Amino acid sequence: MDQAARDRLRRGVELFNAGEFFECHEVLEEIWTPARDPERGFLQALIHFAVGFYHHQRDNRAGAERQLRKGLHKIDGYRPEYLGIETEGLSREVTRLLEAIGRGERVENFPRIEVL
Repeated sequence: MDQAARDRLRRGVELFNAGEFFECHEVLEEIWTPARDPERGFLQALIHFAVGFYHHQRDNRAGAERQLRKGLHKIDGYRPEYLGIETEGLSREVTRLLEAIGRGERVENFPRIEVL
């Protein structure tokens, strides 16, 4: 991943951690589109998480659950860490919140992406 893409990834992480999930998804898609595996799959997992939490913010439970499940499936191959991002804890936290959303609970405290 070149420096420009790393800078965009950093910006996407900042937006995610600020709860700006739609904007995060937009930024990450800019680097996902031209990316190749293995980076492409990793970026797609983060995009799924951002879109899932955006759906939850908009009260779209089915969309949130679907996107979060896709993200969890994709991030499995990138645990416990990838590109300087701690993915093990992120995966656990997304799983916990997915279960809460599935029970119809309202999530207000979203996970943070930790940069190592």
